[in-house]
Amino acid sequence: MDIQLQVFSAVAELRNFSRAGERLHMTQPAVSQHIRGLEEAMGVRLLERNNKSVTLTRAGEIVLHHAREINGLYARMREMIDELVGSAHGPLAVGASYTFGEYMLPLALARLHEAYPDIAPSITIANTADIADRLRQRELDVGIVEGEEIGTGLEAFRLAEDEMVIAAGRHHPLANETSPVSSERLAAEPWMVREAGSGTRAAMEGMFAAWGIRPARLMELGSTQLIKETVEAGLGLTLQSRWALRKELGLGSLRLVPAAGLPVRRSFHVLLRKGDLRTRAMDAFLETLRAETGKLLASGEETDR
Repeated sequence: MDIQLQVFSAVAELRNFSRAGERLHMTQPAVSQHIRGLEEAMGVRLLERNNKSVTLTRAGEIVLHHAREINGLYARMREMIDELVGSAHGPLAVGASYTFGEYMLPLALARLHEAYPDIAPSITIANTADIADRLRQRELDVGIVEGEEIGTGLEAFRLAEDEMVIAAGRHHPLANETSPVSSERLAAEPWMVREAGSGTRAAMEGMFAAWGIRPARLMELGSTQLIKETVEAGLGLTLQSRWALRKELGLGSLRLVPAAGLPVRRSFHVLLRKGDLRTRAMDAFLETLRAETGKLLASGEETDR
């Protein structure tokens, strides 16, 4: 790591040359020399000094922002090198969109812990757009999403196919329909939808476009669980993954509504940053993810027969 940036970051954080020297096990003159060398290299003053405190100039704020990124990349590099000479271990930041993260990911995490107890995953659940953005910003190591609009800087690998169906509460007037319901009738119903940026929302809008309809009322709700409970209570319809509805369909609290073009098919994708090296922890996670997702889909097919 660049020692000048390390010293500068410590001084900027502590606002004091002496305390920065204590943290870095340096004398105060050595700290001052490194700061002076960095300022000369940059050609601009980075710190304003007085007898009581140290403050950042505008240029200093810019350098501090990038120094933190560089220091973080260096730490990540060290983690990856350490992992190359050892077993799969260490932190792994996983992001998943709601459907996959809440209904399919937990089993893969349980199997990962059994096989690789030294891997420490942290999980972020958000919509597809948020997961893709956090991956680009290096807040995540890997993402699993159902949306296809992922933007630049990422590559997507198909993981599994998902089927989406329309559901209503068991007391809803359409709950016992056996023939396909017309698009005009469906458009007259309130629809419970996820927020913009969600893969589920995008699939629903694609379905409406294919039917040539615009429902009279959309109610935007922030989670799949809230949507299901609202529909169970009898307020309107929703389009959801069959995986998200398995428990409610099994209990009979939700019923499928037949319509033309169902089920809507989409794919779950694994997202990675283009050009990044993969750690052993990431490879172990992806291997476990593929295996457990395959088992889960196979068991679902058997159940549906």
